[in-house]
Amino acid sequence: MRIGIFTDAYAPYISGVVTSEVMLKKALEKKGHQVYVVTVNLESFKYEYDEKERVYRIPGIPVGINELRQSGVYPIRAIKKIKKWNLDVIHTQTEFAIGTFARVLGKQLDIPVVHTYHTMYEDYIHYVTKGYFDGISKKIIEYITKFYCDTTIEELIVPTKKTYDLFKEKYKYDRNVHIIPTGIEIERFYKEKLNKEKVLNLKKQLGLLNDNVILYLGRISCEKRIDFLIKNQANLIKKINNSKLLIVGDGPELEEYKELVSKLKIEDHVIFTGKVPWNDVPYYYAIADVFATNSDFETQGLTIIEAMAAGLPVVALDDDAFRNVVIDGLTGYLFKNKKDYLNVIFKLFQDKKSMEKMGNQARINAETYSSKYFAERVLSVYRLALKGRNKNKSFIKRLKNIVKKGLYGK
Repeated sequence: MRIGIFTDAYAPYISGVVTSEVMLKKALEKKGHQVYVVTVNLESFKYEYDEKERVYRIPGIPVGINELRQSGVYPIRAIKKIKKWNLDVIHTQTEFAIGTFARVLGKQLDIPVVHTYHTMYEDYIHYVTKGYFDGISKKIIEYITKFYCDTTIEELIVPTKKTYDLFKEKYKYDRNVHIIPTGIEIERFYKEKLNKEKVLNLKKQLGLLNDNVILYLGRISCEKRIDFLIKNQANLIKKINNSKLLIVGDGPELEEYKELVSKLKIEDHVIFTGKVPWNDVPYYYAIADVFATNSDFETQGLTIIEAMAAGLPVVALDDDAFRNVVIDGLTGYLFKNKKDYLNVIFKLFQDKKSMEKMGNQARINAETYSSKYFAERVLSVYRLALKGRNKNKSFIKRLKNIVKKGLYGK
């Protein structure tokens, strides 16, 4: 099968969506399929094609969000090249410009379009409107989402039941919605595959040789609600003095959170690494004891699966996005409030044997999210989209024959 993945961002840019795209491409290629990527050029205003990797980068303009850019919705120069690929399926990963281009192209070239809905945009509204016009804004988001995910595609994929419920219960979406959790290359995070000396050196470098380490890894932004972890670290060290919170990543709130740590006078117990190289990410999981997150806007939370693959118990907010991933009491704990969070952290650090058992079980459960199974399930949706498109073609052909024979309307 010849598959085109259309997205706003691709490697080396780092995000959960990009991780999903890279893993899908690799897994599909392992199965013998040819995968092409059409994305925005985040580094220059040029058209660039990496023939070896089959990645085509289209120029775009900066949008003021990190390094992201948006292309035009109909880059004519790109069409000639993409036509030559003879794609069987287009898989869009965005609702914006590249996504619109993919949908137009699908109609023009008669290629079925499958879409993965990654982001719960409604959860972002209040960060933009600051409480004003929330109702109207959500209605607009609903309208745009339903348009992009209904009238312009053959099949829809979502990563969790939380997103499924949004479409089925709130948006009353009456077409297929396939729940396919995003896969990851879980073997990459296995501790035995890492360089032991490098793990030890990183521990020394960060001063974590004899500490209980809670890890947060991801984007440093307000919707992730990392301030909850920082404030509770101030309470945690009163009972477990050698507890440290390791915050890995970069984002718009980094300096603000550093100021909060300084204000609470817990600089010795909270470590910020900033942005780290993609290849080094597994090493940060390897030096931690527990992974924690208080985010409530995730559609899935890939870092949780990465942490589980690394053998870490996960302590996560009791949210729909995490309930099917974290099995409470088996692979980690789900908490509802500050008291719950502190209790389960105390529990884990006071019983290292139980913590180790949970970590082992977490690693076993992470196998469910391997890229191999992910690719198999996505392929089944591609086949369904192709079958539906062929059925429509067959119906139109029969209708034309009826008209040609003069039987229609008689």
